[in-house]
Amino acid sequence: MSTGAGELGRPLTVVPPRERGATRIADRVVAKVASQAAHEAVGTLPLDAGRPSATVVVHHEVAHVRVHIELDYPCDVGARCRQVRRQVVERVGDLVGMQVPEVVVQVERLHLVAPPGAVQGRTR
Repeated sequence: MSTGAGELGRPLTVVPPRERGATRIADRVVAKVASQAAHEAVGTLPLDAGRPSATVVVHHEVAHVRVHIELDYPCDVGARCRQVRRQVVERVGDLVGMQVPEVVVQVERLHLVAPPGAVQGRTR
């Protein structure tokens, strides 16, 4: 039967919750959240477009993010990139609890969207 004393006869001390251990969130987990946030911001793309991807470097609870996206063309590329940045900062902050001082958005490819009724392919 235990008397509440430690193994060496010392009384047990209560350790505050924030001092009981550490939580480490892997860079790849933050990258997954960032790429999903970019996907939400970009919206619907042509079928041949790739999903957004992200790389992240975390240092002292601060995430530096680089996102690679593909967009439809024509579009306001600057506005879409701003939208991606805002969404990534918000979602990483909310879901992971990290600060995101910078999001580099790299547009990898533009997909030409044919107007309704246009014939695609070669014509003679």
